[in-house]
Amino acid sequence: MRSAFGAGDSGLNITDKAPDLMEHTGQWRDRHGKSKDTFRRGMKAWKEKHQGNDPCISPPPSSLPPVFPLAEANQKPQGLLLHDVTMAGLQELRFPEEKPLLRGQDATELESSDAFLLAADTDWKEHDIETPYGLLHVVIRGSPKGNRPAILTYHDVGLNHKLCFNTFFNFEDMQEITKHFVVCHVDAPGQQVGASQFPQGYQFPSMEQLAAMLPSVVQHFGFKYVIGIGVGAGAYVLAKFALIFPDLVEGLVLVNIDPNGKGWIDWAATKLSSLTSTLPDTVLSHLFSQEELVNNTELVQSYRQQIGNVVNQANLQLFWNMYNSRRDLDINRPGTVLNAKTLRCPVMLVVGDNAPAEDGVVECNSKLDPTITTFLKMADSGGLPQVTQPGKLTEAFKYFLQGMGYMPSASMTRLARSRTASLTSASSVDGSRPQACTHSESSEGLGQVNHTMEVSC
Repeated sequence: MRSAFGAGDSGLNITDKAPDLMEHTGQWRDRHGKSKDTFRRGMKAWKEKHQGNDPCISPPPSSLPPVFPLAEANQKPQGLLLHDVTMAGLQELRFPEEKPLLRGQDATELESSDAFLLAADTDWKEHDIETPYGLLHVVIRGSPKGNRPAILTYHDVGLNHKLCFNTFFNFEDMQEITKHFVVCHVDAPGQQVGASQFPQGYQFPSMEQLAAMLPSVVQHFGFKYVIGIGVGAGAYVLAKFALIFPDLVEGLVLVNIDPNGKGWIDWAATKLSSLTSTLPDTVLSHLFSQEELVNNTELVQSYRQQIGNVVNQANLQLFWNMYNSRRDLDINRPGTVLNAKTLRCPVMLVVGDNAPAEDGVVECNSKLDPTITTFLKMADSGGLPQVTQPGKLTEAFKYFLQGMGYMPSASMTRLARSRTASLTSASSVDGSRPQACTHSESSEGLGQVNHTMEVSC
């Protein structure tokens, strides 16, 4: 489905958003005539009968206002209006506008945690899942759709699923993707909003143990397999998860991954930094480039405030210490060493052109199977490409899904891309699992084909 927002549009086209709604309302109009009052009564009766069967008008939780409430006659609508010129009798519908958090945004808009963390979560459900290493806080939207995998995310250290992924998943074009998949956000232990502080002496799970907690999530919701999206520490956890449980992972999008453990020099530098800087500032140097920190952009200021106010600082310190104690990922490019171990699923590596993790991502790319790996270096995106360039990352993600056999008709409009070669993986439109690129063994005999994608602003 093409993005509902066009250049110069003042609203959304209800025809694109809800064709089933159009069909049924048309039937009511034909049956009851074109009188506004009669048509509205018919529409109300139809909604009462069918509410809950259509995703566009399904009732939200009772504690939250409806997503598409009908506007009162004299009430000034908020956000974007949905107009349909062919349906004169239909009252205006409100659709809240979600804007990406981009550079140049007024910092005063981000002062409130509630405003910054706004997620339009009317259909998100929170769960606390028991795992072998403690509880995991998980937020999920939708239900498993046939054989389609779930999209499972894992955030970076210093963040949680809202701070890390809200801008990306609330971006308008991303809705074309999320309507086809169930989305599951995982928060690392104690990092979610409002988390209680861990007791004195609590042993935070190691990075390997964090990865070993995820099968409990997959089993709890009945997922057959997942497509993971991880950033920084979350990318490392998902890579570990795919190495330990390869049959549960169909694809990975790894943003700012560093496959290397900290050496003694890095460890000493981190210790020194912790003595001279606050924890939020120390974490910021992991998240943002030096250029962004020196310029003290509004985005950096916003994240400094949110990391200090939203995330429990004691819990964050435990996660930060454990991430800096990680070991090297045990991966090698096939053919370089005997019995090389590497990721067996399609992987898209993502990094900004001026990100602190750039060297680590480049090295990770050198250790993966080039026949199933895409390396995406994004211009002008800084340390958090999913926040500063959500549109470009959305397009790249669509392209990645298409390569796996999903969403073959998705629109592609934003990316300027070049590829040195392409592989085709066969899959049914309803989401049967594509096998051609799932395991590295399936690519034997194809040669060292390199997948690359270049993005420019």
